[in-house]
Amino acid sequence: MKKTYLSWQEIEQLVDVLMHKVKGDFDALLCITRGGMVPACLLSERMELRNILAAAVMFYTGEGRTLEKPVFLQFPGDTHLAGKRILVVDDVWDSGRTIVAVRERIERVGGEPCTAVLHYKPTHSAFPDLRPNYYAAEVDGWIVYPWDPSRLAANAAQ
Repeated sequence: MKKTYLSWQEIEQLVDVLMHKVKGDFDALLCITRGGMVPACLLSERMELRNILAAAVMFYTGEGRTLEKPVFLQFPGDTHLAGKRILVVDDVWDSGRTIVAVRERIERVGGEPCTAVLHYKPTHSAFPDLRPNYYAAEVDGWIVYPWDPSRLAANAAQ
C-alpha cells in the first residue's frame, strides 16, 4: 500500500483549510484520541475554542486491523454533551467506524455532533451514505502523520 508522509507544515496547511470550511459556533470541541489530538489542538487555537473534551476509543488497532465493536476507554459525561453543539475532530475518516460511533453516542444523549477530519477516504468508508461534515482533503492511500510512532522510531534510528 502506498504511504504518504506528511510534514508539520502540511499539517498546518490542512488545519487552515479545515478551519475555513467549519461553519457556525460550537459549545465544545471533542478530540478523538490519539490521532485527533494534534489536529484538534491546532484547530481549537485557530477557532479560539477553549472547551476541549476527549474521547478515548479503541476501535482501530493498526494498519488494516479493527475490533468488532468500539471500546470507549474514556468519554465525556452526558451533561457535557446534551443539548450542545460539538465539533468532533479526528485525523482521518478511513472506515469511519470510530468517528461514527462517537457521533452516535453524542446523538443518543441529545447532543448535536459535527465531524471534522484532516483526511477523508471515501473508497474505504464502511458508511456509503455518510461522510464527515468537514474535511480538508480526500485521499486513498495510507497517511503517515508527523506524530506517528513508527515514523518517530524510524527518525530516531537514523
